[in-house]
Amino acid sequence: MNSVVVETPTDLAGTEKVLAFFREQLLSGTLREGDRLLGERELSLALGVSRPVLREALRSLANLGFLDIRHGKGAYVRKADMAVIGDFLTFCLAQQPDMMDDIMQARIAIECQAIRLACLRATDGDLSRIGSLLTRLLDTIHDVEDGGAADFAFHMALVEASRSPALVTIYQSIATLLKRSHVQRRLETSETAGILDYLVEAHREVYLSVLARNPDEAEDKLRQHFAIGDELRRKSYIAAFTKKDLPKQE
Repeated sequence: MNSVVVETPTDLAGTEKVLAFFREQLLSGTLREGDRLLGERELSLALGVSRPVLREALRSLANLGFLDIRHGKGAYVRKADMAVIGDFLTFCLAQQPDMMDDIMQARIAIECQAIRLACLRATDGDLSRIGSLLTRLLDTIHDVEDGGAADFAFHMALVEASRSPALVTIYQSIATLLKRSHVQRRLETSETAGILDYLVEAHREVYLSVLARNPDEAEDKLRQHFAIGDELRRKSYIAAFTKKDLPKQE
């Protein structure tokens, strides 16, 4: 029979000490990627926690992708795995009501600031990549799955062109939800009149505004893109329910 391990308040306090220490060391720059942590004995004494509690806390950090524990060699700081962090955030947000609407608001906030920065910071390579993804978006315009993926990749490239590690990291952490949103919106609006022309023109205008390096225009075009997209989606809902409620022809 498997035993159940119950954490006591003391264990939790000890775990929080370890996590707080690790966080502060990273923020202060004392610890960097590739650095080795103090040995288990030294670290447990320094933090005033038991070795079992320390091991469990370090194991948790390793599971989150922050540490690389090498048996017989110690624990090393590693670059965070965004896939793991994204999964963790997805699990948290999935339990919230109206999750996707909230995610869209977060997306708008991130992208509108990112596109302004992209106008100022984007390299020629960034602009070329965004242009290539626009072409890919056009080539997959009739495909819900591939088109949705291309749409997400275009917007991801805009955020990356901001050259802001913070914005890119936050955006990547909700990437799973955003990819799902892009495909879902394609499904919902696939039969809406004018949707394909809108998608082509909206993304083209956003791209041209970044090429022109005009932050105000770029943000305005992006906000228009979001607003019109929401309106088309609303119309698709109305059309779907209207069709559903029509009496069947005998």
